[in-house]
Amino acid sequence: MTTPIMTEAELRAAVARELPGVRADLERLVRIPGIAFDGFDHAHVERSAEAVAELLRGCGLDVQIVRAGGQPAVIGRKAAPPGAPTVMLYAHHDVQPVGDRTLWDSDPFEPVERDGRLYGRGAADDKAGIMAHVAALRAFGDQLPVGVVVFVEGEEEYGSDSLERLLAEHREAIASDVIVIADSANWDVGVPALTTSLRGIVNCFVEVRTLDHAVHSGMFGGPVPDALITLVRLLATLHDDAGNVAVAGLVSRETAEVDYPESRFRAEAGLAPGTRLIGTGRITDRLWTKPALAVLGIDAPTTAEAANALVPAAKAKLSVRLAPGDDPTRAYAALREHLERHVPWGAEVSVTFEHDGAPCVIDATGPMFDAARSAFRTAWDGTDPVDIGVGGSIPFIATFQEMFPRAAILVTGVEDPHARAHGPNESLHLGEFAKVCLAEALLLAKVAEVGRG
Repeated sequence: MTTPIMTEAELRAAVARELPGVRADLERLVRIPGIAFDGFDHAHVERSAEAVAELLRGCGLDVQIVRAGGQPAVIGRKAAPPGAPTVMLYAHHDVQPVGDRTLWDSDPFEPVERDGRLYGRGAADDKAGIMAHVAALRAFGDQLPVGVVVFVEGEEEYGSDSLERLLAEHREAIASDVIVIADSANWDVGVPALTTSLRGIVNCFVEVRTLDHAVHSGMFGGPVPDALITLVRLLATLHDDAGNVAVAGLVSRETAEVDYPESRFRAEAGLAPGTRLIGTGRITDRLWTKPALAVLGIDAPTTAEAANALVPAAKAKLSVRLAPGDDPTRAYAALREHLERHVPWGAEVSVTFEHDGAPCVIDATGPMFDAARSAFRTAWDGTDPVDIGVGGSIPFIATFQEMFPRAAILVTGVEDPHARAHGPNESLHLGEFAKVCLAEALLLAKVAEVGRG
């Protein structure tokens, strides 16, 4: 006998009923500092995986904690009713390091509500993604109309090094007709979005050396170039005078269909009043379909410890965001060639690869994408969702596309432009989170309807 699909009114009531418990469980997750980076206590990542496993068991799923040489992931499964499709629900339970705690207005691992937002590391990225899945499952209870595979990764913020091995080892168990990746963002507070493209990434280190040891800046300064000046001049070659990335060979496109008002963008970015934007073209092109290059850090003496000496070596960490259609291997080779060719004054230069990830484009057409847009429209009370690109990277989406080519991949999100994911004072808009939870429940119902024909 076919299980009747819950109505919109029933789902609204069920999600509203479950939200207080979902909020409480989200706060419990935020209190666990599960950071997968080297140098942090990975026992907290283990605790985080156990907490997620407990939540999924409470939803009636068969659950296992798995790993493939990296941090623990959690897989929960519930078989589909006869003839119904299976939906994979993805999120990750690890979080970014907090950085300088003095920049936080409250303890990053003690969730606090202020002005309708829940503050804490991971409150948005991506523990709210986990709890959106849990909210939808709790709303259905024993009336779940589709099969589900909940896949919660444990090292996404650290590069997903073991994810491809995990997917390969559990490929048959997690194969799904639809994949919902709750790790992106909405267009604005009050405006939902489907993410249809993401940039790729290449991170590397560049080090220059001009001396075999530090020397007196007065006795040798003038004819001898110090490594910091040399590095600064080299880094300055990475952009042209307008601020466009000047590395030959990187893909650049102009295909965004919506624009980002500059006043809104400046406010959301927190740009200092006199600072001009860099690059050319529409802001959405610069964010979504063109490369971006940032200097993430420099190893050199601190100003407090600097002697009157010429620095012999200096090192920088670079991050390039790649436009959709680019190839990380080719892009890294182009960046390395640029650095080696432009190093000034014959200084020694070495470039060391750290990690990369492929960009992706999603063909967001077909009945499952129509179902998602309909669910969003209903949850946001008639507001049409926007198809957006994202300047950030989720490299494993390309892996999902390759491994499950027939699955419809829906990239959704719990963040908004004020979430400050990865930065101090990360937060979740609680009103939008309630809509996200309702939208996911409606989506599962609509996917079931599509599956029944």
